[in-house]
Amino acid sequence: MKSILLLISLLALSACATQPVVEIATYPGFLRGLLHGAIAPFAFIGSLFSDGIAIYAFPNNGGWYDFGFLLGLSIWGGGGHAAARRRG
Repeated sequence: MKSILLLISLLALSACATQPVVEIATYPGFLRGLLHGAIAPFAFIGSLFSDGIAIYAFPNNGGWYDFGFLLGLSIWGGGGHAAARRRG
């Protein structure tokens, strides 16, 4: 019975969650995601000191932005080259 009440209260609280309405002509896509992923470490440091700096763009166009962000972020780890490099 407690778990059902907990579930109902969580659902009721989540119904209050909203996202801000943003009116822009175009949403960030793959290239912006690539750029944002590449500068993510610097954006993270900046976000610690300022509320106006965000690491991840909202709103974005979804999967293509995510893909670009991950590719841009992989630049810091050496990308696919570091994983494919043979040790020997």
